[in-house]
Amino acid sequence: MRIGAARPARPENRGRRGARVMGAPVLDYLIDDPALRERGPGEELAVAVARAAGGDAAVRVRRPLTTLFPLASTRPRPTVREQTKGGTVTGGPLRYVRELPAEGGGASGTAYRATPEAVFRAAAAKAELTEISVAVPVPAELTRDPALLARFVEHRVIVRLCTVENEVLLHGSGDGAITGLLNLDGLRRLDASGRPEAPGPMDGGALESLMAACAEVEETGGSCDGLVMHPALYWRLVGAGALPALDSAGLRITRTRMIARDRVLLGDFRAGVTLLDGEESALALRVRGDAATITASMPLGLAVHLPQHFVLLSL
Repeated sequence: MRIGAARPARPENRGRRGARVMGAPVLDYLIDDPALRERGPGEELAVAVARAAGGDAAVRVRRPLTTLFPLASTRPRPTVREQTKGGTVTGGPLRYVRELPAEGGGASGTAYRATPEAVFRAAAAKAELTEISVAVPVPAELTRDPALLARFVEHRVIVRLCTVENEVLLHGSGDGAITGLLNLDGLRRLDASGRPEAPGPMDGGALESLMAACAEVEETGGSCDGLVMHPALYWRLVGAGALPALDSAGLRITRTRMIARDRVLLGDFRAGVTLLDGEESALALRVRGDAATITASMPLGLAVHLPQHFVLLSL
């Protein structure tokens, strides 16, 4: 909702166009801010809580909440979402084309007709949105401090939703709308033969296994552009001095506890899948006596174009 006022613009509003009444400009002053042009999502909820005067409150914002974690811009820790390309779904299920490999496909030859993609089978598919959410209990007194509430939402609630998003994108959603990248029909699996089940110190053999898996991704015509691994493995790579080489190859690394310590998901993420967002996310606060619960939720979907462009490596 917007209201108009014929008075000089504040510095942050200068240049904003409006109608004219009796020759004077009418400037737009923001009351609700679902597009988050002036406020963050935590501030938007804090405003709604203040208006509710101790009651329940909810707001909807026109951004995926998992893209709004404020610390993400200051440190290099991409989520699974950031490995993919994305789009917004405004209606029902999204129709797209999925390509499936032929049975018994092997290594690529040196002519197009001898490549796996020469015999891929195209099929119509559809992707649906599901809802992901997280509920965080807080003391009711937090609701009486708007600045503290806003910071808690933006720094501690949204980051939890990011973890849930990583889990769903990797393992799938309970309603089956998202299969999960680790459960794809067509996912290829590699085993670093001769290595123990529990990974030990990073050595040349493990690095060689990673590089071989990157090459295996490209056997189906893709370009390996990303890896998803557990933080324990990531920091072993750091200690081994391997990150500059991976970075120079254009590989983006997602580290998350939502994958096993001895597994690495490699793939052509940008060609292989499209992450789907809805039009709005939601934040809500419910108060029950001395306790309250903050809930963050948003729609999410995944269109899988080329499942064979992904390899799960066991170290």
